[in-house]
Amino acid sequence: MSANSWRNYEEWLETLPQCIKEDPLWRLEVYRKSLFLSDLAWLDYEKLQRSPLGQARMSQLLRSSGSVSANVEEGYGRGFGKDYARFLRIAIGSARETRGWYWRNRHALELEAVNHRMNLATEIIRMLTIVADQQRKR
Repeated sequence: MSANSWRNYEEWLETLPQCIKEDPLWRLEVYRKSLFLSDLAWLDYEKLQRSPLGQARMSQLLRSSGSVSANVEEGYGRGFGKDYARFLRIAIGSARETRGWYWRNRHALELEAVNHRMNLATEIIRMLTIVADQQRKR
């Protein structure tokens, strides 16, 4: 299966390289889902680039969606506790921003896709909030 021929989360999981799957960070479902959200945003670029406003907003969506997993990665690499919680809070902010950019781009994308991405971002926010609160208390 090629890198972007997947139709859902389960198929997408099969396309990832082993080096990512072997990393201890892979055990965190929120990390896997944040990578998926970032890939969905990348694929949505094709639809957004058709709209003049979509083109201007695309970089914001790509930046914020990629920032979620990037902050989980960076925080995880620095250890656990309050410092990790700080990176998770930044990831939460990026997930909220991603959700907002999807809403703002709803006129250029199919509503079903927008709702899916916004629900995924909301799920990620909930998961990150739990982990961040646990880390803050360490």
